[in-house]
Amino acid sequence: MKEAELPSKDLQPEQLKIWLAAVVRKDAAAFRALYDATSPKLFGFALRILVKREWAEEVLQESFVNIWNNADSYQSSLAAPMTWMSTIVRNKAFDFLRRTDNSVEIDADTFDKAVMDAMESTAATPLQALQLSEDAKALADCLARLEGLHRQAIALSFYHDLSHSEVAAQMQLPIGTVKSWIRRGLASLKNCLGKLGSA
Repeated sequence: MKEAELPSKDLQPEQLKIWLAAVVRKDAAAFRALYDATSPKLFGFALRILVKREWAEEVLQESFVNIWNNADSYQSSLAAPMTWMSTIVRNKAFDFLRRTDNSVEIDADTFDKAVMDAMESTAATPLQALQLSEDAKALADCLARLEGLHRQAIALSFYHDLSHSEVAAQMQLPIGTVKSWIRRGLASLKNCLGKLGSA
């Protein structure tokens, strides 16, 4: 039971591998220990993608069902345990976005590497690793108010450093439409941030 109480900042890949190996044998206690140790970071990761807590909670639950059912597919030679589990969460989050069709859909392969690095970091707690500054929180709030496709165009352009033509190709839209959406989206963001700043 003591192992299950390890704080997530002390996550050790070797211990995670031991738990995953036990989960392959359907060891419920090991699964609980794995969940208790890793769920704070994985929830923070899902929340970073999905923004809404209830969505992140749903994706986290789906991800752990997947981990329980597919622990035997984990290969330590290919990835660290947190990388493997983070990839499952990331894929489930993007699947969720595609199903709901009401938020940003970004290519999972190009998703913010800094977030993946934070997932692997043992130097900081999940809150420290994924803590957003007040300005970033305000920006995230304003971004969440944009129409889904406008938000996607801005995310691809600014977070993934794509040109307008690359965004247009990725979204399969005319470049004029993409430019218009980005221009209007930035104007809306500026207006929103101005209101929050004066609040």
